[in-house]
Amino acid sequence: MDLASLNAFITVVETGSFSQAGERLHLTQPAISKRIAALEQQLSVRLFDRLGRDIRLTEAGQALLPRAYQILQVLDDTRRALTNLQGDISGRLTLATSHHIGLHRLPPLLRSFTQAYPQVTLDIHFLDSEIAYEEVLHGQAELAVITLAPETTAPIQAFQIWEDPLDFVAAPGHPLARHTQVALADVAPYPAVFPGENTFTHHIVRRLFEQQQLKPHISMSTNYLETIKMLVSIGLAWSILPRTMLDEQVVRLPLPEIQLQRQLGYILHTGRTLSNAARAFISLLDKQRL
Repeated sequence: MDLASLNAFITVVETGSFSQAGERLHLTQPAISKRIAALEQQLSVRLFDRLGRDIRLTEAGQALLPRAYQILQVLDDTRRALTNLQGDISGRLTLATSHHIGLHRLPPLLRSFTQAYPQVTLDIHFLDSEIAYEEVLHGQAELAVITLAPETTAPIQAFQIWEDPLDFVAAPGHPLARHTQVALADVAPYPAVFPGENTFTHHIVRRLFEQQQLKPHISMSTNYLETIKMLVSIGLAWSILPRTMLDEQVVRLPLPEIQLQRQLGYILHTGRTLSNAARAFISLLDKQRL
């Protein structure tokens, strides 16, 4: 089975397009089509149904996908294991991280790492934490620094580095900001802007309301915390933000009985051999807990 064809197959699945797969792999669309056709011929099955401009995996394609990931992961793992024997900290480190952590937590670490290990090429993917989790799971990233899920299952292992307190916030002129103390029941009826339903942060906040049998009035949602802060600052809604983002644009609502936080840290795939570069970066992360 040709490894280049397998890589083309995975890339078509991930991008949903032969042309976009070609752009990612720096190949023409006909070259991608040729590799897929060769793979289908080798396996004597059809892997994609072409429905106009849309493509869908066939049953055979769905069966091949996890095996294709596994084959390429084993190859990458073998390469890393052999490279590690040389003891060099070099090569490429593919690191996934959330936008918020990339902006507010990682810059000093990245600066220290690049100064200490100039032979390492950093390939940083800025993604939602949930997508970064999938990248590590499927071998597209060696390491991810993200908001940790409430529960993590094998083969992913999570390591907490930072506690990230979350505060209820509103614009200084918002009606809720005029009170010296408010309860969750007071907050719930007002329009809110929440992180997207697929995010770990959304689930943390939603669970808080459910525990008190309340339902927040969610009028908008977005995965970008900077956008949430802007919408709050102009008075459109209240929301939840990491305490590190608070400034004069928004005020912390006085809910003395509510202490909310999320865990930030890194995840890795336990079945994968880490490169020396990844081990060096993890060492810097672990020092943040000291």
